[in-house]
Amino acid sequence: MRLNRRTHRFLRALLGAAVALAVVIGGAFVWYATDELATGPLPLQFDLRPGSSLRAAAQMMERAGVLHEPGRFVLMVRLLGEAKNIKAGSYEVSEPITPYRLLQKIVQGEVTQATIKFVEGWTFRQIRATLEEHPDIAHFTRGLTDEEVLQRLGIEETSPEGLFFPDTYHFARGNSDLRVLRRAHRLLRAHLEAQWAARAPKLPLATPYEALILASIVEKETGREEDRPLVAAVFVNRLRKGMLLQADPTVIYGLGETFDGNLRKRDLVADAPYNTYTRAGLPPTPIAMPGLASLAATLNPPDSDVLYFVSRNDGTSHFSRTLGEHERAVTKYQRMRSGSR
Repeated sequence: MRLNRRTHRFLRALLGAAVALAVVIGGAFVWYATDELATGPLPLQFDLRPGSSLRAAAQMMERAGVLHEPGRFVLMVRLLGEAKNIKAGSYEVSEPITPYRLLQKIVQGEVTQATIKFVEGWTFRQIRATLEEHPDIAHFTRGLTDEEVLQRLGIEETSPEGLFFPDTYHFARGNSDLRVLRRAHRLLRAHLEAQWAARAPKLPLATPYEALILASIVEKETGREEDRPLVAAVFVNRLRKGMLLQADPTVIYGLGETFDGNLRKRDLVADAPYNTYTRAGLPPTPIAMPGLASLAATLNPPDSDVLYFVSRNDGTSHFSRTLGEHERAVTKYQRMRSGSR
């Protein structure tokens, strides 16, 4: 069937109008997608919950002051076929942003990073306090005992002390404290296994856990970095000879919250599991988190016959090979018993 001239002109006009409309709509779409959003005062934070729909995500961004016309944003996302690709998490808009860049941000999962630092020499009590105070962590261990925390983490040891590696950890806001602890434990195990595999021969340490215990003592006894290898050598040599370790930090750890900052003679002579002045060998558990340097020094101490050290009261230590030399150093540097070996 042939179209008459009038119908043909009408169809051409209709097609032209459709093309023009498409151009206008396309231009408006491109203009919207690439024009900076009129946000509230920057920076702005918003959370996209797992399982949220596109419309719910847009409403969350509207409440945060990122979007003022969520319907237009939803339309853009649907036209681009990205409605099912939005990632849950915590986000921050810290500079002017276009709708298209905002879409890229939530599709690529550019979540806000928070950090937490575990410091060498910290106890597990200090770790838990730091986690508890962190505003960006979901507190799943709150109210749990240390033993229950270990159970949640699937760790078989009976004490959590020393089982987490001191480092700075980056995580998405809203991560759980259990997740941070799990990462710190995995990192500790990786470092401990690597150092154990490369250990010096004939060390008086039967297991990696014993190495961890001794490394924690080395960590707490080290005043300055350059003294660490000889501090490790002293304790390794003492274990070889069957001498008491006589490490003040183990006694202090055993005193727990009753320690008032002053280690007394009665504390040194009172027998207890962590008193290395009265009990031979290693204490039952680590007393703190050792860093990598302490692990390395413990498992590869220098070839030295030092058996004693005493503080010079300036952060460094004087090391001695004999008891007589040590006693002279104590007289010279620290007449009081506290701090000497």
